Amino acid sequence: MQVLRILSFIWKSGANISLDKSDDRIAIERPKLIPKEVMDAAEQNSEKIDEWFKSWKNASAEKITLMKMVHQICGWQHNEKLNDWLCNEDGTFALFDEWMCSLARNGWNDIYEDFRQFENDESNKMARELYMRAVNYAKKQNKAGERN
Repeated sequence: MQVLRILSFIWKSGANISLDKSDDRIAIERPKLIPKEVMDAAEQNSEKIDEWFKSWKNASAEKITLMKMVHQICGWQHNEKLNDWLCNEDGTFALFDEWMCSLARNGWNDIYEDFRQFENDESNKMARELYMRAVNYAKKQNKAGERN
């Protein structure tokens, strides 16, 4: 079973799986929420899951933001601030959609595959713009919050 498929089942169950920053090992919060067959698949693929998490360890803030966007859109992990930005800033969701279409043109046709292997100059340009929009939106929200 694909790593992202297993992780998505875990996240959608209400449990959380992540890389523990203190010891660099996989940590699971609320494991009792995970169905037995999903936990079995996770155990059988623990090495691949560990590799996937560690592959994100030194990723740029831009890449992490994109990963979070994909996880939000797929319904795997919810991020209220990210969702607000995608829904409220004009053109952002359309740019995100175009970024995903760019990856699809490069062969990304399965959401359970890591999108990073399908990036190119075109998608990277859109990714930078998405990230800059996210940063600017967050700054505007922080300023608006300071005034209230």
